Amino acid sequence: MQQSAVDAGKAARAGLGHPAGAHGALDPPVSVRGGTVVGMEITRLQPAGLVVSPAFSHVAIVPAGATTIYVGGQNGVDHTGAVVSDDIGEQAGRAIDNTSTALAAAGASLADVIQWTVLLAQDADLDAAYGAIAPRLAGVGAPPLVTAARVAGLGVPGVLIEVSAIAAVVPT
Repeated sequence: MQQSAVDAGKAARAGLGHPAGAHGALDPPVSVRGGTVVGMEITRLQPAGLVVSPAFSHVAIVPAGATTIYVGGQNGVDHTGAVVSDDIGEQAGRAIDNTSTALAAAGASLADVIQWTVLLAQDADLDAAYGAIAPRLAGVGAPPLVTAARVAGLGVPGVLIEVSAIAAVVPT
């Protein structure tokens, strides 16, 4: 019998590890002993019945006690706000650099990102943007959640990409 995504999430939070049909087995399970969460980890799921992709997961479970960090939209701009290039690959790389800087200020890194939102100008080359940043976003275990959209325009003239991120850091 296949479990639903809701049941999968409940099982992971209750310390039952990854339920049958959920991918992301490289993430350690959460266990509860005597009311204390032991071995807290962020669990990413790719439930059965949904597309399985090496680029994204569908569900992330952040345990109680983790610090959640929200990074607002980052563009391909330098520290003065000037657009770094009209090349989408260069802008994408700088947007990730800027996100990394913001995360570091909060005690986190790109490896701690659980969800990305990516906005691309409607005429921007998606393959070039993704090709420029994909190697930096690949990590151990199941990939983060990703939401992407093409938009008519972004808030900064000349910007072709904007990314925002949600990260979580589990106390050790």
